[in-house]
Amino acid sequence: MAKRKTTKSKKNNSKLLNYIAWFLAIVALALTSFIGGYYLGYDNAKHELKTHEHKKANIVKKLEKKVPKITSLHKEKNINKRLKEVLKKEKKKKEYISASHELDDNTVKDEPKPLPAKKHLFHKPRLAIIIDDVGSKSQIKAIKSLHLPLTMSFLPPSKARPNTAKLAAKETFYMVHLPMEAQHFNAEEPDTLRVSDSQKKVYNRIKYIKKIFPKVKYINNHTGSKFTSNQTAMNNLISALNKNHITFIDSRTTSKTKAPLVSKNFHLKYISRDVFLDHHTDKPYILKQIKIAIEVAKRKGSAIAIGHPHKNTLQALSESKKLFKDVELVQVNKL
Repeated sequence: MAKRKTTKSKKNNSKLLNYIAWFLAIVALALTSFIGGYYLGYDNAKHELKTHEHKKANIVKKLEKKVPKITSLHKEKNINKRLKEVLKKEKKKKEYISASHELDDNTVKDEPKPLPAKKHLFHKPRLAIIIDDVGSKSQIKAIKSLHLPLTMSFLPPSKARPNTAKLAAKETFYMVHLPMEAQHFNAEEPDTLRVSDSQKKVYNRIKYIKKIFPKVKYINNHTGSKFTSNQTAMNNLISALNKNHITFIDSRTTSKTKAPLVSKNFHLKYISRDVFLDHHTDKPYILKQIKIAIEVAKRKGSAIAIGHPHKNTLQALSESKKLFKDVELVQVNKL
């Protein structure tokens, strides 16, 4: 009887093990199917997503071909919005009249040729762009909105622009755009330095500029075709600037400038602009001038360009950001 029970028990155990084995096999098969289906579905979904993205890219390309200017128009619209305040100021001629290297001076029909300079050993050619005639908060905001290391040159305070010194004080680095006598200019600034001014008067003017613009290290001339072409006047100016530790940058509003000669007599390095960006204010011209400035910098090792806070000038600078990759855009104190 004991042997029969043992045999029967073994048979039962064997059946139970078979059931368990079959059950585990079914579970394993189900899991394998589930996992396989998951990864298969994932791959399919991934493939579909790639296909969708590819189709989307093709649609975008087609749209860009149909409307090639849509991106540039959008950028220009944004820039126009940022410069809106500046444009309002420009319309008020009494508040903002650009001398733009004396366009009213009929004796200066052509730009004076920049003097040759020795090459600098920089890692990349350096280009400094000075924005003259800065005189309002809106102009500063518009210039800064470009996110480029431009050098702002502030006009001295006047009735039309009473806060220029206060605005400059908020900047880490700036220049002063000092009005000097022109051959012919019908919108002369107050307290313009004149050829007839005595040495003492010139010195006192520079001393006052240093007082209200304590951080100033560089000054360039606003107009000044008559003043800078007079050797005595330039001797008085450079002497006064030296005593106040200020460097003169010649805007070169005349080919007859005596700044190179006077600088040499004072054993100083002569610094001058190479290119005017907005002698004419249409954007295609300004874009062409920016390219010329870049080429001059590449040829000489460094260059200085001068522009003004006009709508087209700032737009052209914004649109030229890709061009600046060939040079290192710096402020003038980095040349």
